[in-house]
Amino acid sequence: MRLRFLRGGKTLTGLAILAFFVLLAVIGPWIAPYDPDGMSDEILRPPSADHWFGTTQTGQDVLSQILVGTRGVLVVGFVAGFFATVLSVLVGVSAGYLGGLADEVLSALSNVFLVIPGLPLIIIIASFVSDTGDLLIAAVIALTSWAWGARVLRAQTLSLRRRDYVEAARATGEPTWRIVVCEILPNLTAVIASGFVGTVVFAVLSEITLAFIGVADISDWNWGTVLFWAQSNQALAQGAWWWFVPAGLCIALLGTALALINFGIDEFVNPRLRTSRGGAAGKGRGKGKGKEKEKVRMKVGFTPVVRTETVVRTEKEPAP
Repeated sequence: MRLRFLRGGKTLTGLAILAFFVLLAVIGPWIAPYDPDGMSDEILRPPSADHWFGTTQTGQDVLSQILVGTRGVLVVGFVAGFFATVLSVLVGVSAGYLGGLADEVLSALSNVFLVIPGLPLIIIIASFVSDTGDLLIAAVIALTSWAWGARVLRAQTLSLRRRDYVEAARATGEPTWRIVVCEILPNLTAVIASGFVGTVVFAVLSEITLAFIGVADISDWNWGTVLFWAQSNQALAQGAWWWFVPAGLCIALLGTALALINFGIDEFVNPRLRTSRGGAAGKGRGKGKGKEKEKVRMKVGFTPVVRTETVVRTEKEPAP
């Protein structure tokens, strides 16, 4: 039941595609058939048995560049997503639960970082730093992309802080850290996961964009670097479609995988988007039967709460 969102076809498809790219990121440099920087006499050769994705204007193997560049894209995406999510959880949950002056200060801090543009800031930093590596880009993206997630978590925490199980935990003398960790964060897991996936998508696209426009270090291979060299050498004008199409397809597939995972998390969070399988009746069973909504009960904390029901009767209803 905790991982029931994995039953959806969208989520499973997205996780399968993402797992494939993660595997390529791990073993890509080892299985690359050629040195991505190695030049040869086979110039602008189309895909063949020797070069599956063809060669560049200098005889470099495109497949090797794609395999080696997968690691840089995923490292930037996941590192930036992890640290941005940690910052959003710390600021957003703390502001929503503590309230008062702490809420005002943390909310003001979130508003300041919310208006800081990430890509222009990276371009400015790259003009002063000689080596703009993947970790520096990931750090800047993380520092400029956590504010929106913090605002969402603050709003969700404000709606949870007065729930019965939170009040019961507070009445029993539980410390603040335990109330936040054991009572509030479990109900924010899906929202946090959705924010993490969204930040990874933004970080991947930002890394590829920076490499494509030449801001990032073009000596480090990633999919954006492949597109940069293809555009610089006019691959489209020369009809060398194999130089830029594989990198574009990889970007599209990775974005699709992350979007499918995000859709699955959204269906898990929002009960209105989730329907039970097999709820649709056949044509001969009547027109009024459709998909039945799955009954969803929100996860509560670890502190037990005793509930009492009050029966309200009308004047016409006889007493039992």
